[in-house]
Amino acid sequence: MEKETKTIKINNEEISPGENKVVQIPVGSLPSGTSIDIVVHVFRSMFKGPTVLILAGVHGDEINGVEIVRRTLVADVYGSLIKGTVIVIPLLNIFGFINFSRDVPDGKDVNRSFPGTTTGSLASRVARVVTKKILPMVDFGIDFHTGGASRYNYPQIRYGKTNRKARELAAAFAPPFMIEKPYILKSLRKVAKDMKIPIIVYEGGESVRLDGYSIEKGYNGLLRVLKHEGMIDYAPDYGSRTINLKKTTWVRAPFSGLFTWSRQSGVFVHKGEPLGIVSDVQGNSSFTILSNRDGYIIGHNNASVVSQGDALFNIAYESDIL
Repeated sequence: MEKETKTIKINNEEISPGENKVVQIPVGSLPSGTSIDIVVHVFRSMFKGPTVLILAGVHGDEINGVEIVRRTLVADVYGSLIKGTVIVIPLLNIFGFINFSRDVPDGKDVNRSFPGTTTGSLASRVARVVTKKILPMVDFGIDFHTGGASRYNYPQIRYGKTNRKARELAAAFAPPFMIEKPYILKSLRKVAKDMKIPIIVYEGGESVRLDGYSIEKGYNGLLRVLKHEGMIDYAPDYGSRTINLKKTTWVRAPFSGLFTWSRQSGVFVHKGEPLGIVSDVQGNSSFTILSNRDGYIIGHNNASVVSQGDALFNIAYESDIL
């Protein structure tokens, strides 16, 4: 392997080959005067290789990803890299995390604020730090998320349909489901794509709730990607098959009421199959929710009370098995 000679710089902190360092990047402050900093862990091998971004907590209430990344730090996964560099941000949205919130104080979503500005809202400033100070060094990345609000996502990797490297990384991660997803305007994945940086997005579990199964799948998948890239020498076996899915659709609540599901994420269902019931609180009526097509349930709503039009089941279809 070829020796690495280049020093990288993050927020004026230099990190040499073979060095590990924690860098704090200030992004703003709250009305209380409390400063908001992004904490960046940098791990460098002595040998040339890819630079990888491992990111969690873009949405502050999506804590499964934070726990996955935390465990990799505790286990010292990156402490003896064979080659390359790993940039780890265990928690991007500090404010959202401490307030059990997806967003920042002004209600803005960090993942709809890219590429951001240095003079904008806190969300925009956080996005700008990632865009300008982190992404230019990155060859590819893994962004960890969960379902929003009360929605549970079965462990899955989302990747850009036309990006061969992203698909390769998704397959190496080997989740239960891989899903082709279009790019969302002003998202991290879209800005990274414009910079020719493949980012795969892991979704597992729901917000404000740790889910052991999703954490295990995310942790093992991260290790498999690093091993696939030759950066570490151990990762768990691939285990069960990965199902690649191309399209998704939502089954929504026809009216408001109490919701009880009978089919949950991870299973295959047929069109017309009962998935759950929405019941009127006065006991006058109930409505059986039916699947709108054959496919796999990749996400479901755990809310006990739903409103008309709420998303209840996310069904993915047009599949092939890797």
